[in-house]
Amino acid sequence: MTDTPSAPERFLSAYTTLRLGGPAGTVTTAVHTDEAVGAVQSAAAAGRRLLVLAGGSNVVIGDDGFDGEVLLLRTRGVEVVGEDASGVLVRVAAGEPWDDFVAYAVTSGLSGVECLSGIPGAAGSTPIQNVGAYGQEVAHTIAAVHAYDRQAGAIRVMTPEECGFGYRTSVFKHDDRYLVTAVDFRLSRSGESAPIRYAELARSLGAEAGDRVPLRQARDTVLKLRAGKGMVLDPEDRDTWSVGSFFTNPVVPAGLLAGIGEAPHWPAGEGLVKLPAAWLIEHAGFPKGFAGDGVAISGKHTLALTNRGSGTTAALLDLARTIRDGVRARYGVELHPEPVLVGCEL
Repeated sequence: MTDTPSAPERFLSAYTTLRLGGPAGTVTTAVHTDEAVGAVQSAAAAGRRLLVLAGGSNVVIGDDGFDGEVLLLRTRGVEVVGEDASGVLVRVAAGEPWDDFVAYAVTSGLSGVECLSGIPGAAGSTPIQNVGAYGQEVAHTIAAVHAYDRQAGAIRVMTPEECGFGYRTSVFKHDDRYLVTAVDFRLSRSGESAPIRYAELARSLGAEAGDRVPLRQARDTVLKLRAGKGMVLDPEDRDTWSVGSFFTNPVVPAGLLAGIGEAPHWPAGEGLVKLPAAWLIEHAGFPKGFAGDGVAISGKHTLALTNRGSGTTAALLDLARTIRDGVRARYGVELHPEPVLVGCEL
């Protein structure tokens, strides 16, 4: 475990995809699970505040930073730990870059996560947010989550039911009881994708909903779609300096539709519908490229709020409030942030 106290590395902007965030008290790197658990235990024993960062792709950190210890989770490893008639069980270390794992699965002929290609961040972060895109969610394939339970003082192996997965949420979100150390995925040994669920992806593939396509074709098409929306990290493209989708798609009573007009929507349970936040934002008067002070809505995707290189977290949140309040005033719908906010609030 290596301390990295030099000034540049202490600024948390170096570890987030937004490239925003002030200084940390200390920064520590863990490359083994026992180091990560030891750091959590030591911080608790000393009464130190601890923030765990892996890929930094779904977090907004305040300009004042985090006056405590920041643990950079850099564990690595992908291992097949079981196989039976129902599929292949693959264990992925929490710090493993997510898209590296997806590329491994596709290359190995393992189906189930191919539509989650190109998503930034680390594998251990995906159950926290129940990451999803193009008709797949990690909850569809997660068999177990290995997590250090601070209350019990031991690593638990948690079933999907214990993880409490929901739309972009789980028991791990907004609760520091658990440190995710590894995730088990049950994938199918197949050269073809899982059934295509997402209409935009199906159109791009020239397929119908429910069709299967070669894994490589599915991955390449998703990467192309994401890149066109600025959702694949590129240090030269400010449209990718974001946390991806800043707001979740709101779920509202179906009765609200009468006052919204032609908004696309999908069933979301009895008496409820899900609305696309991007549509609400754009039709409330906030188009792609709508700018604040050094920050802006992406020029490629209405849901991404971006740092244009001179932005601050305060300016980004001001822009988010302007959008949130504008949508509420126009449609009576409340937008909620998708990323975790640290040292700041919306």
